[in-house]
Amino acid sequence: MPKTPLQLIQRCHSTPTVSCSQCRLASICLPISLHVEDVDRVDSIIQRGRPLQKGDYLYHAQDKFHAVYAVRSGTVKTIASTNDGKEQVTGFYLPGEILGLDGVATNVHTNSAIALETSAVCEIPFDKLDELGAHIPNLHRHMFRLMGREIGTEQQLITLLSKSNADERVATLLLSISSRNGRRNLSVTSFRLPMSRADLGNYLGLTVETVSRTLSRFQKQGLIEADKKEITITNLDALRKLADISLFDCA
Repeated sequence: MPKTPLQLIQRCHSTPTVSCSQCRLASICLPISLHVEDVDRVDSIIQRGRPLQKGDYLYHAQDKFHAVYAVRSGTVKTIASTNDGKEQVTGFYLPGEILGLDGVATNVHTNSAIALETSAVCEIPFDKLDELGAHIPNLHRHMFRLMGREIGTEQQLITLLSKSNADERVATLLLSISSRNGRRNLSVTSFRLPMSRADLGNYLGLTVETVSRTLSRFQKQGLIEADKKEITITNLDALRKLADISLFDCA
């Protein structure tokens, strides 16, 4: 019997009982070309525990690497410790995105992952995923693409922090979230920032005051409307021009 293409017809849930085939995020964190039978095989190795609460750790730096994680709902940030003991925010992960790949090379996580709000994740044991990928080539290729995207994001962040001013950095971050919302078929112009101003500033290499002033300036310039964490981009083209999107994949 020929394989039937996966049809994503149900909404995503944060409850552990919902399978990959029922999750609307499956087309983001899994190859869209997977067939139903293959999705069921992937689903059989995934572990879904209780949701993380705000401030809970998903894993710590120096923990032994054994799995990658797909964010099902909520938002997770990753942090690294600098040589002087300070924390550096290294990334924000939204629903449908994969984190934990920092441990692939050394079998030890180099970052810690912390829930920014109540969040549900799918834990995917890497050895089982690797074994399954040997029988599902599309799955292996997808994991390579995810790792390549992670490397590219780190390189782009380094470029962003070394060459851009505050306006460019904040604009780029807003456009990045806009683009990632678009992948989930959500609004690219209206969204909520799940992270604090302090986390934003830490990630972008700016003070909290500079982040707040920059957002206020954008609002006065008619680029955005901001109400606490609620953001509406009112001039997307101008924001892209300001960000110099060649520095970051925001298209």
